[in-house]
Amino acid sequence: MKKFDKERVLLAVAGPVIALLLAIALTSVVLIASGKNPFEPYGLMLEQATFSDVQVLIVNQASLYYIAALAVALGFRMNLFNIGVDGQYRLAAVITAVVGAHVALPAPLQIPLLLLVAMLTGAFWAGIAGVLKVTRGVSEVVATIMLNAIATSIIGYVTLADVWGVQVGNNMTTGIMKESGWVPGLDLGPDVGEIYGLVFLAVVLGVLYWLVLNRTRFGFDLRASGASETAAAASGVDSRRMVLTAMLISGAVAGLAGLPLLLGDSHTYSLSFPAGLGFTAIGIALLGRNHPGGIALAALLWAFLDKASPALDYATPVAYEKEIATIMQGLIVFAVVISYEAVRQWGLRRQQKRVGAELAARNNSQTKEAAAR
Repeated sequence: MKKFDKERVLLAVAGPVIALLLAIALTSVVLIASGKNPFEPYGLMLEQATFSDVQVLIVNQASLYYIAALAVALGFRMNLFNIGVDGQYRLAAVITAVVGAHVALPAPLQIPLLLLVAMLTGAFWAGIAGVLKVTRGVSEVVATIMLNAIATSIIGYVTLADVWGVQVGNNMTTGIMKESGWVPGLDLGPDVGEIYGLVFLAVVLGVLYWLVLNRTRFGFDLRASGASETAAAASGVDSRRMVLTAMLISGAVAGLAGLPLLLGDSHTYSLSFPAGLGFTAIGIALLGRNHPGGIALAALLWAFLDKASPALDYATPVAYEKEIATIMQGLIVFAVVISYEAVRQWGLRRQQKRVGAELAARNNSQTKEAAAR
């Protein structure tokens, strides 16, 4: 049985906790500088989290964040910076919406078809950056940024009225999808709301992520390639193949990020479909340290800040700007970089001291044995 390593757990938890506390402290400084109470906004937002309808909104939003952050984390574990998750998930959502609006199959076939379309679209779009990297050495950061812009243009074209666009009021949509492709959720009542059915898909993806990375040869090869391509090559791992595979899987997961909302609520892609999800996912993956459990907590925190902050606009007798939550989210990302590096340096020093103490103890033991002889 593997021995429980308290120091390793401490190092894993210290980074996120320090980042969160530092972000709260810096946000409080901003509030004080603007002449506002530095503590009341946190109490107001925490109060919102006690309401059932807000809890449903948080869980639903967190499911989108979680899937997108898993896609980012897959790249990180391979030492790849897939900044194109935003384009991959939006393009996958619009193509899935078009297919869902024009193909009518029984639900047992329609829903798997839509999931497959989303995964293939995301994988294809991420795969372009993967191919460019392994064949031409193009940085995945540059490639995915450009692909994000191209994806936006493609989405604009797809939603044109003379292509697949359907105008609803002042909004362009892809038309309502066939009902056989709708995924029913968990209805908690008229005053509470409905939890998206694909929230459970996010849970399954998290479990698969952990199992594949930690309990399979493929996961070991992926992590080894991310840690050291040279060492991985020496053990027979084709690092170029792993780069392409990681990008394809990351894109496939990213393609699923918008489906809880698309199949569970909106049932169409429109110009109001949320953008920027992929960039938010980068901060969530960093805060969660690429661990499925940590990412889940980070996604819930981000969703909580999103859904609880509107109440600040209506606070009495003094209203607070809801942008406080946005400031806090930005400061968390900033603090993550600082805290993780500080914790890493502290961990290295602790390790060096422990190794030094063990070597000193061994030398003393050998000296005493020599003297006894």
